[in-house]
Amino acid sequence: MSATLLNTLYITSPNAWLNLQGETVIIKIDQEKKLQVPLHHIGSIVGFGDVILTPQLMKRCAEDGRTIVHLDRHGRFICRMEGAVSGNILLRKAQFQKEGQTEFCFETARTIVAGKLQNSRNMLLRSARDCKDERDVMALRQTAQRLAQLIQSLNNCVDIPGLRGIEGDGSKEYFQIFSSMLRQQRDQFAMTVRSRRPPRDRINAILSFLYTLLMSDCRSALEGVGLDPQLGFLHVPRPGRASFALDLMEEFRSVIADRIALALINRKQVAPKHFEDREGGAVYLTEEGIKAVIGAYQQKKQDSLIHPFLNQKTTIGLLPHLQARLMARYIRGEMEGYLPFILK
Repeated sequence: MSATLLNTLYITSPNAWLNLQGETVIIKIDQEKKLQVPLHHIGSIVGFGDVILTPQLMKRCAEDGRTIVHLDRHGRFICRMEGAVSGNILLRKAQFQKEGQTEFCFETARTIVAGKLQNSRNMLLRSARDCKDERDVMALRQTAQRLAQLIQSLNNCVDIPGLRGIEGDGSKEYFQIFSSMLRQQRDQFAMTVRSRRPPRDRINAILSFLYTLLMSDCRSALEGVGLDPQLGFLHVPRPGRASFALDLMEEFRSVIADRIALALINRKQVAPKHFEDREGGAVYLTEEGIKAVIGAYQQKKQDSLIHPFLNQKTTIGLLPHLQARLMARYIRGEMEGYLPFILK
């Protein structure tokens, strides 16, 4: 199994203008050329705020299978443009058929929740090993033990609503102790509760932004293997919601996004100056903060590791694509179960 990790071109500058010139993308700001990127290096384009793409560039991206995503300047999703639906129609048909099989949906959802909780638990245990404050060590280990109990309780669960309840309890436990994993700037980035729309503090602003980037990559991974990203097994399908992409990203939240957020804060690569308070109590990253987080996200995707199931060297950025392929094999009946990625 092989794949190529192409770059995502993130455009954060206001009023940026992108044009196709031969086999390259030209980025201009106020009519001044700022960057020229070979098209074959780009896997997708993500624009923040008022970013303009010429029709010629959009047409070429659609023809080549490159996605274009528009977010507002705070990272909230606006729209996504893609070309003709790709992939094997037989795989999508199998996916739709599986959605009607109660036992298959339940076992898949249970595996997804188990993978998320195990990675969250491993995150806490790893942080406890690196921690020098005994109170934090004790708190992290106690929460890790409670997550272990929740994982065990999955064996006694009988329906998907029950699984969602266990997943919710695990997330609550995890985020209540999240600040104990901070080694620097704890007062400035303390988390009291996970808040999403809108984020109410700095740590939630970072996490929400990273989860948006991660969800987009998971959606692209599913589409890349020919699966429908909207029809999931754990998250309830809703119009305009990529439920399957949300399913897939659960196992990667702590492995990728949370690790990046903690590293940025502990290394002081982000600081209070990288955030702005908005009306209604919302907190968002500034343009400078967005660039810092995107840079860390892109760098993290280049890190290498050995996939525990495939036993092959890969990069963090390719993990969603590899897991999407395993999910496709499972749906086609080529595997007895889906194996989430677990990072110890």
